[in-house]
Amino acid sequence: MSDAKHVSRGRGAQKRIHNRFFELSHELRDDFLNYCETEGETPETNKTNYLEVFPKTFVNKVESPDVGMGYSANPYQGCEHGCVYCYARNSHEYWGYGAGLDFERNILIKKTAPELLEKKITSKNWQGETIVFSGNTDCYQPIERKLEITRKCLAVMLKWQHPTGIITKNSLILRDLDILSEMAKLNIISVNISITSLSEKTRRLLEPRTATIKQRLKAVEVLSAHGIPVRVMMAPIIPSLNSHEVLPLVKKVAELGAQDVAHTIVRLNGQIAEIFTDWAHKTIPDRAERILHQIAECHGGTLNDSKFGRRMRGEGVLAKQINETMALAKKRYLPQQKNISLDVSGYLQLKHPQMRLF
Repeated sequence: MSDAKHVSRGRGAQKRIHNRFFELSHELRDDFLNYCETEGETPETNKTNYLEVFPKTFVNKVESPDVGMGYSANPYQGCEHGCVYCYARNSHEYWGYGAGLDFERNILIKKTAPELLEKKITSKNWQGETIVFSGNTDCYQPIERKLEITRKCLAVMLKWQHPTGIITKNSLILRDLDILSEMAKLNIISVNISITSLSEKTRRLLEPRTATIKQRLKAVEVLSAHGIPVRVMMAPIIPSLNSHEVLPLVKKVAELGAQDVAHTIVRLNGQIAEIFTDWAHKTIPDRAERILHQIAECHGGTLNDSKFGRRMRGEGVLAKQINETMALAKKRYLPQQKNISLDVSGYLQLKHPQMRLF
C-alpha cells in the first residue's frame, strides 16, 4: 500500500533517525513535542535552523584513497538540499544530530572559515595541495546566497593563487563567475557539477531542494564558455532509477563543454540504508523493492560495501553493465576528455618570494 499521503514535501529523508552514538548512553527528550504527540497534534516543523559553530580548523585531510581528493573544506555541516542518498548524512551524528531530517533541517555554519583557511594555507609546512570545497556538504547550498562564506573563501584562494576544486549541484556558483574566471586564467580552479538525471521528476524526488536540471546544465555551459574546466559527476547511479540515463546525460553535458564525466554506483552506508528504504517505500512504492534488490545486487547482496577500491564501482553483472555503459558513453561523446591538472607554482612563488631568484 502506498505511503504517499505521508510524504514530507520539499525534503529528501522522510523521517528523523536516531543518533547511533546517543542510543545507549543518552535519552533525548523534548517535553513540548512529547506533549503534542499525546494530544494528537503534529509537532514537526519543516523550518530549517541555522547554528553558528566555531571550529579550530577548516581544512580536512581526506584519508579515503578512492574519492579523488586529498584535502576538503566545508563551510557548512548538514545540507538543506536534502539528497536522500547523500553519504554525508552519517557525519551529522558527530555533531549530535540524526542523519535523517536533522541533516536537512539543522545546518551548522562556519563564518570564520575564510580566516581559518588563510591561516592554513600560509602556515609554514603547507605546500599548496589542492583543496576541494564540498568534500562533505555542498558549499553552495541555499544559505550561501545570504552568508557568502564560500565566496569569501574563494577570494582568499585567488589572493594566494592556490589550487582549488569545487563540487556542487547548485547554479548559485555562477554568482562567483568573476572570481572563478580570474582563477581559471591562473589555472588554479576546477569545478565538478553534480547532475544525476536529466529528468526534473527524478530530480525532485531524489534532490528536493537543489537547483533544477536546466539551471545546472546552464552552469556547465557558462562555466565552460569562460574557460573554467568542468567535470560532471553522475553520482550516484541508482539501478532502475537513473541508470538508463547514462548515454543521454553524457551526450548532453559533452555538448555543453564538460571536459569529463565521473560516476559512482549508489551505496547506502550507515544510516542511509534505513533512510533510503523508508524514502523508496513512501515516494516510489511500486518500484521500491526492485530498486533496493538491484542496489544489493551491486554490492554482494547488501545495501552497502565499505571496501576501498570496490565500494564506488560495485561488483556483479549489473554493476559491470553500468560501468561499461559509462565507458562506452565517454568513448563516444568525450573521446578527447582532458585530465585536469592545476598549477601550484603561483602559490609557491607568493609564499616563498625567494624562489623567483632561481
